[in-house]
Amino acid sequence: MVAPPARVSDLDAMLDLPMGPDLPVIHGRGAASNPPNRFESLRFERDPDAPPPLDPEDDVAPRTRFLVDPARTIVSTNESPDVGFEASVNPYRGCEHGCAYCYARPTHEYLGMSAGLDFETRILVKPNAPELLRRELTAPGWRPKVIALSGVTDCYQPVERHLKLTRRCLEVLAELRNPAVIVTKNHLVTRDADVLADLARHGAIAVNVSVTTLDDGLCGAMEPRTSRPHRRLEAIEALAGAGIPVGALVAPVIPGLTDREVPAIVAAVARAGARWARSVMLRLPYGLKDLFEDWLERKFPERKEKVLARIREVRGGKLNDTRFGVRFRGEGEYARQIEGLFAAACARAGLKDEAFPELSTRAFRRPGGSQLSLF
Repeated sequence: MVAPPARVSDLDAMLDLPMGPDLPVIHGRGAASNPPNRFESLRFERDPDAPPPLDPEDDVAPRTRFLVDPARTIVSTNESPDVGFEASVNPYRGCEHGCAYCYARPTHEYLGMSAGLDFETRILVKPNAPELLRRELTAPGWRPKVIALSGVTDCYQPVERHLKLTRRCLEVLAELRNPAVIVTKNHLVTRDADVLADLARHGAIAVNVSVTTLDDGLCGAMEPRTSRPHRRLEAIEALAGAGIPVGALVAPVIPGLTDREVPAIVAAVARAGARWARSVMLRLPYGLKDLFEDWLERKFPERKEKVLARIREVRGGKLNDTRFGVRFRGEGEYARQIEGLFAAACARAGLKDEAFPELSTRAFRRPGGSQLSLF
């Protein structure tokens, strides 16, 4: 049974007061500024003669605001040969996790906002996502296929604890037995183990927990509002214990910063119960390049030039390469070394890429109909 949606007044309260008593203060952000939107010709700049704020953190740690996205559809499709799914559902646009390297940051520019602080402090919420998903999946023209939650930003970012849009979308998927794959950095995914286990009984779910580093300090600087590494390992252990197919994404691998951790990460996720592991090389599309450089300068100035040099080494002398086939892997000798290191670590830990489950659509059903009526 799908849970009823929150009342409008309740949702408004959540959106207007996103930081409840359990989250009283915002401490850290991945970005420190709002760089210009590449689509906009006008921009605001602070008056250099204006007095500075009483607290410098007032400029760089604004409170998160949640805006209603009046979406009319929820299932997006793509034709990228690099992406392992055709359809995706994103209940949220923007992400409060604030990861400094997030490839999705430039998507906020299509909304007239910035890839910097706006991306992590102006979150668009689709309160009718579960209802839209039900409507689209029960339409006569829908043919069951794997749906990714989420294809862009994390479907278990902090506000999900209150709004439960991802859970309600999963309840729709479980009721209709439509297969799904999840990628998340948040331990909150374990809250929905009951619904995930229901999908698992029909071979219709796979969960990927992203583990970028095992260093709490680096994680706090690089991914300020995500679950810490030990909590992600605990999530893998909990999901595996519940019989839910779960693996790990060592993603992104950052040359010169996190690449040396690859063997330890792979060993840790294997001990926690991951069935498979995959890796993705860091990519820095559009304005993310400047944001990431700025982050390195602020957090790791002594390592900045080494990291940037290593990135250029795997990206043909640039900081980004958009070509299909190489954008997720990189190329060159150093990229091959990282790939070999990852493969050796997986072999040592007993993890195999082919262990990723082949999700099934055979159990899909529409309300009032049978599975056979689909075919």
